Formats: sequence, C-alpha cells, structure tokens
Amino acid sequence: MRRYSRRELLQSAVALGLTAQGAFAQDVEVKAIPRQGLAARPPVKPLPDSRAVIAAADLPGRVRYALFDPAAGQMLEEYEGAVPVPPASTLKTITALYALDRLGASHRFRTRVLRSDGMLILAGGGDPVLSSDDLAGLAGDLTKAGVTSPQRFAVWGGALPRIEEIAPPQEDHLAYNPALSGMILNFNRVHLGWRRANGDYQMSLEARAARNSPRAYTVTAQAAAQSDLFSYRFDGDHEIWTVDRSAMGQAGSRWLPVRRPELYAGDVFQTLCRASGLVLPSPEVIQDIPAGEEIASHESPPLGEIVRDMLYYSTNLTAEVIGLHASSAPDLKSSAKLMRQWVETRIQPADMTLADHSGLSADSRVTAAAMTRLMAGPGLDAKLQDFLKHDPLAESVKTDTKPKAEVFAKTGTLNFVSNLAGFATTPSGRRLAFAILCSDPDRHAATQGQDLPSGVIGWTRKAKRVQYDLIENWIMRFA
Repeated sequence: MRRYSRRELLQSAVALGLTAQGAFAQDVEVKAIPRQGLAARPPVKPLPDSRAVIAAADLPGRVRYALFDPAAGQMLEEYEGAVPVPPASTLKTITALYALDRLGASHRFRTRVLRSDGMLILAGGGDPVLSSDDLAGLAGDLTKAGVTSPQRFAVWGGALPRIEEIAPPQEDHLAYNPALSGMILNFNRVHLGWRRANGDYQMSLEARAARNSPRAYTVTAQAAAQSDLFSYRFDGDHEIWTVDRSAMGQAGSRWLPVRRPELYAGDVFQTLCRASGLVLPSPEVIQDIPAGEEIASHESPPLGEIVRDMLYYSTNLTAEVIGLHASSAPDLKSSAKLMRQWVETRIQPADMTLADHSGLSADSRVTAAAMTRLMAGPGLDAKLQDFLKHDPLAESVKTDTKPKAEVFAKTGTLNFVSNLAGFATTPSGRRLAFAILCSDPDRHAATQGQDLPSGVIGWTRKAKRVQYDLIENWIMRFA
C-alpha cells in the first residue's frame, strides 16, 4: 500500500477547497452535532385536540360542545354545536337571565295575611322559598297585633297557576317534582321519617325547616306490602302515601312532594298560630280572594339571592316559579314559549325548543352553540358568572393537580345526560364561554323518569371527567 506524504495530503485538501480554517470548522461542526443533540430538550409534544380528548375517554353516547371568546366575538371551536339535545338543569341559566331581566334583581315576593269580615286569609304570593320558619314569624306577628280567633280560616294560592306536577313523566314520589301554585311552603315537600318498633313501623311527617318542624296533619303515610315502592292517593282531606315495607329496613327518612300545597300550608300555619296562642279553624281552600285588610306580611329575599341559591342547589320548583312570575303566563308550556321568544331577541340563531323552566321536561331542547352565545352575550351583561357555582366539578372529579382554569358554571343532570355551561378563565385572564352537552340518547329515552337506573352513576362520573379534561385542554391551547 502506498504511503502519502504530508505535502500530497495538503495539496489534496486545497484541491477540494478545504483550507486549514475550513477543515477545522468542518471538524468542529461534525463533533458539535452529537453534543447539541444530547443537550437539547426533546421537541414539545403537541396537545391533543378536543376530539382526541373525547375519544380517549371512551364515553358511550355523544359529546357536543362549543367554545366562544366574548372579547373577540369569535367561536373558537365547536362540534355538533347545532344539534338539539336535552338541556337538563343548564336550562336554569336561561331562566335566571329571563327572570332577572323581566323582574329585576331586587324584586321580592310577598305572603300576606288578610282579614275580610269574619275570615282570616293566608294569601300566597308565589314566594318560592317560603318556609315554616317564615310562617312562624307571621303567626307571632298576629298574636302581637292582638288578632283574635276568626270564624273561618282560608288559604289562597291564585297568584300563580295551579300545576299538579312539574314534570308528569317523573315518578310521583320524587321530591323535586311537586305540585305548584301561588302558595308554596318548604319547596312544597314534606319530610317522611320511619323506624321499626313493636313489629311495625312508626311514621312521622314534618314540615321541616331550620327552626320549626311542625307535624303535617294533612299528609299521612303507612307501610304495606305492594309492588310499587311508593303509591299515592288523595281522599279529599288528606294526601296518603303508602310505602312498600320490604324496602324500608329498620329506619330511614326522605322528602316527599306535596300535591295539595294550599291545604299543607294552611295546616302548618294553623299549628304555628296555635303555638303562639291564636286558635284558627280548619283551613279551607278558596279560588277567589275577597277584598280585605292586610294585617301581616312576609317578604322573600331579593330575586338576585333567590337566583343564586337556585343555580347553586339546582332547585326545580324555584326555576318554574320565577319563570312563571316573569312571563305571567297561565301554564308552563305557554310560559316557556314566551321565554323562548325572549331568547330570540338576544341571540341569533336561538336554536331552542323550551317546554319548561327547570329542564325536567322531556320536550325541552337546546344546542351547545346557542347556550354558549347566551353565556357570552346576555350572560356577561347580567354578570351571570357571579351567580354560578365555582369549580362545579370538584366533587365529582378528583385530581392530584390544581385545575389550570377558574370555572364558574351550571351543571345539568338527567338519566344519561350530563351537561355543563358557563365560563372558564385562563391564568392570563382570558375569559371563555362554553357549553359541553353529553348524552347517551338511547339509554336516556329508555330510563325517562326512573330514579337512578342501573349504570347511570358510573356514566355520569365519566361524563364529568370528559368535561373537566376538555376545559383543561382548552385552557392550555387557548391561553
């Protein structure tokens, strides 16, 4: 093998255009590549898009969503945002905006006691949060004023239309599905308690409130062997509940709905007045209120406070009541139609079919896009965020890390329906409006009106996790 001299090697380098400086630079470049490769951070993995987040969750059914930037007036993202689905309790956000706009946040509802000839009248003003404690206050006012026992005692509930059930397809014994009228007490529900004693059950029914829980005499309960968990009948004077004894165990309690709210309120008021020293005759229900002198009254908290509690506790009766007050309509269907017309004056398109104010009706439908635009427009104008629950998924979604978003939103839950609508704020202060509507339509239709059907708890927990992950993904992508 031939050996090359140093001179020959240098001549070859010059012929190739490599000077000593160029050869040195090339040598540095070659050696620097592996050093830079080891020192450099790996490329940032791109964030998954919303569809990937949903696919990873493997939630049976469909997830529709919309995300809007109010400051830019721009829809950032949506999927099937124009598909109508059951709103569940997210409908209460629409009712809240409607009632606040029509009645005002300072509006109050008055319950009055009137005297007309020899009759004392408890006149309901459609106060959705009237309690036994409030009636106790009225009873005390009457005795302080020296009111004597009247010849007759009547209850009037004509300030609102009489509605037998908020949502008839729901099971009769569900406390969130009571009757409705202008006379409302304890959300038109009664507390049933039972315990086994001497081989049978002792049953108690109370008009329970924070300080006063008088016995309810116009509502009774009994245990029996029957196929239904609960059965109900009204004999003209009493509401009678029968409970399947095989499901009762040793002891228990639950709330039951009231179907005769005027009789119930009159019964409780009679008991409270007697405790204050004023004896009243048995209550009678009147359809028309006569002219009379007002001798006592109770005012509700302002509507703004009532709305805040309604959205926090998702109280169906409150939603229906304030919606009816806002519309002055004769029934829920007509009232919901007027609310739908109000929505149409605020956003376009107003892709909604509204049949009630609470979201219990099987006929109500909304879209993610319309809900989001409502949040971003009228919702911001009315400062709706101040009325919504902070971090509403905290109890359902457990994580080891603090959420990146500040979320104020309303949940909505029916059987195999789980929705969330409201606002999310990024760490930089950017506020986004959103709606996420999850449903399994077939299972929802098959379990309409049932109380906790099989599989619904696990499905709902999974849907709430999807909602949480979508919001966190949006916050990182649109920060």
